[in-house]
Amino acid sequence: MKTDLQSMQRFFTGPRKIVEREALAERLKNRNGKKVVFTNGCFDVLHIGHLRCLQAARSLGDILVVGVNTDSSVKRLKGPDRPINSQESRAELLSGFGCVDYVVFFSEATPSETIAILRPDVCCKGGDYRAEDMPETPVVRSYGGEVVIIPDEVTNAYNFSTTAIIEKAREKTSE
Repeated sequence: MKTDLQSMQRFFTGPRKIVEREALAERLKNRNGKKVVFTNGCFDVLHIGHLRCLQAARSLGDILVVGVNTDSSVKRLKGPDRPINSQESRAELLSGFGCVDYVVFFSEATPSETIAILRPDVCCKGGDYRAEDMPETPVVRSYGGEVVIIPDEVTNAYNFSTTAIIEKAREKTSE
């Protein structure tokens, strides 16, 4: 069977879900009553906790937008050895999930600016956060949006962490 390399490449990269935030804001202006949900993170080494959190976030609305920290942002937040995977790789992996509708990059320490531009109806994070401690909460609430914390019990995310996975890998290589 003869295969067309271009067709294969289109299959693996899927539809263009990775978009600039200003272009996405333009698309989201005409929501037709659809509820937009936003979540964000580094997503450096994807694990089942990430997937479950994304699926739970998607269940809160009709369109799921995932904000991804740029490489420089991850380095500032996590240290000089991070990220493990490039922002392009992380975004492409996330865009491969059926529950994710759009992926946008942000380089700031928090997604507050991106949220102010996109104005999602719901902004959610995993259970290791508290709405009152999140710097983006005032932005979301300023335009009438809702902040939702997805409980660890929903995602079972407390058994997973990128940092723990990296440490485990380091231990294995040093044995």
